[in-house]
Amino acid sequence: RIGIIYLVSGFGGSVLSTLFIRNSISVGASGALFGLLGAMLSELVTNWTIYTNKIAALLTLVFIIAINLAVGILPHVDNFAHIGGFLTGFLLGFVLLLRPQYGWMERLNVPANVRVKSKHKMYQILLWIVALALLGVGFAVGLVMLFRGVNGNDHCHWCHYLSCVPTSRWKCDN
Repeated sequence: RIGIIYLVSGFGGSVLSTLFIRNSISVGASGALFGLLGAMLSELVTNWTIYTNKIAALLTLVFIIAINLAVGILPHVDNFAHIGGFLTGFLLGFVLLLRPQYGWMERLNVPANVRVKSKHKMYQILLWIVALALLGVGFAVGLVMLFRGVNGNDHCHWCHYLSCVPTSRWKCDN
């Protein structure tokens, strides 16, 4: 499951990067690694009840993500791959990293007429459906836009600042 998240997140990061950065080639595993960070965040949200140090885990993860995204505004760092990989991994985490409810495994040891817990809670099932739908729609729309040659910057005039913020120390190539 982790390998699937890694590979599909890398692909999602590449699709978003290609839509917004048209004049240069970007290679690397950072989109896939951000996908793993996104999956960690969605796993934390989905399985919130099993964590003992919830706030510390959440703050640590958000801090790591924020620092890495802040580094992405430097020139020649593809933050669009980071963002695309993160979003893909975040959604895939809801799909692939669900844990069964506590007590679900005991269903094997109870008599047939005793009602047992369902494998997943209702909010987990709802998140699974919504995330799978968003992944499908996101990849379909992204790939159609990619094959039609759409430049994402034509539809979002401020998005180029997500990948590079010009300062007195450096310029950003558009």
